[in-house]
Formats: sequence, C-alpha cells, structure tokens
Amino acid sequence: MKRRALPALLLPLALLLTACGGPSSANSGGNTDGSGSLTLNVGDQKGGYEAILRASGELDDLGYRVTWSTFTSGPPLLEAVSAGAVDIGGVGNTPPVFAAGADSNITVVGATHGSSAGEVIVVPEDSPLKTPAQLKGASIAVAQGSSAHFQLVASLRKAGLGIEDVKLNYLQPADALAAFSRGKVDAWAIWDPYTSQVLRTTDARVLTTGEGVVNGLGFQVASPVSLGDRKKSRAIGDLLVRLERAQKWVFEHPEEWAKVWAKETGLPYEVALDAVKLSYGTRVPVAIDAAAIASEQEIADTFAELKLIPRRFDFEDYVDTRFNRDLPPSSTAPRSYGKASS
Repeated sequence: MKRRALPALLLPLALLLTACGGPSSANSGGNTDGSGSLTLNVGDQKGGYEAILRASGELDDLGYRVTWSTFTSGPPLLEAVSAGAVDIGGVGNTPPVFAAGADSNITVVGATHGSSAGEVIVVPEDSPLKTPAQLKGASIAVAQGSSAHFQLVASLRKAGLGIEDVKLNYLQPADALAAFSRGKVDAWAIWDPYTSQVLRTTDARVLTTGEGVVNGLGFQVASPVSLGDRKKSRAIGDLLVRLERAQKWVFEHPEEWAKVWAKETGLPYEVALDAVKLSYGTRVPVAIDAAAIASEQEIADTFAELKLIPRRFDFEDYVDTRFNRDLPPSSTAPRSYGKASS
C-alpha cells in the first residue's frame, strides 16, 4: 500500500522540483528580494539558498536585488551559469566536475562541508538487496552528473563493483521517483530532502550512505562574466558572507528553520526536520583550499577514467579563491577530506 501511494505522498516536492520544459530549464521569474539598481540572478534548488537566507533574516537588508530561479538539480543549474542566465548557484560536489569536463564557463567561488548521511541509495523495504555488493545486475535510477551520481560510483567501487556491473537509468528526480515507486528500477541514488521524505513516508530503506565514501563538499559556482563585473563581484562576495551567517543560524535553530522550509516546499514538518538534522544542519562554510581541490580532482579523474566526461582537466583551473578571505578563521583552518572514494 505504501509503495502504491508514493507518487501522491511525494507530489508537492515532485512538483516543486520539476523543471518547466525539460531537464535543463528552470522555474524562473519567481521571488525577487532586495532593492537597488543591481540584480543578481541566483540559481537555487528547493530548500537551498533562498530558504536558508529567508528564514535567517539575511534577505532583509539587501542593497541589491536577487532574482531566484529554481532548478531540479545541479547539472541544469550549471548549464544556466555557463550560459550567463544565472550569476551564481549552489550545487553538490559532482556537477562542477561534469560542467568543467564539458569546458563550461563556470568558476567555483565558495564551498561548504557536512555530513554525507543524506546521500543514499534506497531500495524498497521488501527488496532482497541487503548490501551494495548485491547491486550487481540491478537497475538503478540516478540523476546524471549529480552528487548522487558520484556517490553511486564510489559506493559500487567500495563494494568491488563498477558501473558496467549495473544498469544505470539516468533520470531527473521526478522521473526517478515515478520509476522507483512503480518498481521499474531496483534502487534509487538520491540526496536530501528526497532521502528524508522517502524514508519518512514510504517503506523504502537505505541500502548504503555516502558517509566515508564521498567528501561531503558542496559548492557555490559563479559565472566568470559576472565575476568580471566589479559591482556584481562585490554582491557575490556579500551573498557568500550572508550564506555563511545563515548556515550558522540553521545550525543553531534547526526546528525553526524546518518550520519555514516545510511551509515553503510543502514538505511535512517532520520530513523537513529530518533533512535538517541529517544533512542541511550539518553544513559549514569552508575555504576552497588545496585539500578540497585535491578531493575534487579525484572525482574528476574518476569520471574521466570512466569516460563519463569528455576530457581530463585540472579542477584548480576552475576555482577562484578570492572570497576565502571573507570567511571566519574556523572555516579557513586546514581540513582533510580523505579520499572521495574507497
């Protein structure tokens, strides 16, 4: 009964995260905040920048305008950044690798780090699959180029498998949801808030998580053209500082933010709070330092080796560290992200 009810239970989130007109478009022309003659076009994912900044009060005194566009996942958001339709947006650890591998016009300008417990591979409760090693021959839904994509590759590798050992179904979240709920795929590689909602409202269970497998990094990615504009660059720097303060507020007020987030997304409060505790409330801004760059380089080399991106490249070439200086000392302390995969 629960599995048959899945599409209805997840309808609010599926609608909010489904792009208009295909996987590379966005729900644009939505909220605009702030005042002044300068406008930043910010790419977002539901429960991302806008929700955190609004709940924490960091949008109350903007001296520039922010217009929000909502995307289904990181890859289409970065398509918009590369095309100059978006000035800056937040994504997981893998979309910048795919974008840079395609020689897109992007620049990584900020980073966050947190728990990878919300990056999971789920299976139905009654599935015979009990360990990642048993995924051999299984059909798995995943959004190509998303953070879940690398989590899947890394989890398979840790279990002694390769992508050639499974049947990949490259689907954006709403389509993957439909395939999973109807039994068209054996497993689904996802991230929060999908993780928390599926686990709270259905009989799905976690097969494995990204903990100890992926680096837990997320990035803010900007258009090089926007960075070359003095006024826009200044606004981008200000937005990154506001995001740092907002994330600290989320960490200190998880229940309050979950209430706001639930109202905005249509998620049940319990689901929103689960996602905050599992994923979003754990994230802290960090410097884009040598350790972060090296960890991302491993992801880039992995996908190049698998021929899932068209070329090898140096991740550092797509990084601008100018905004590291605006971070508090706790965020710039040296960190070790380990190997992105085991």
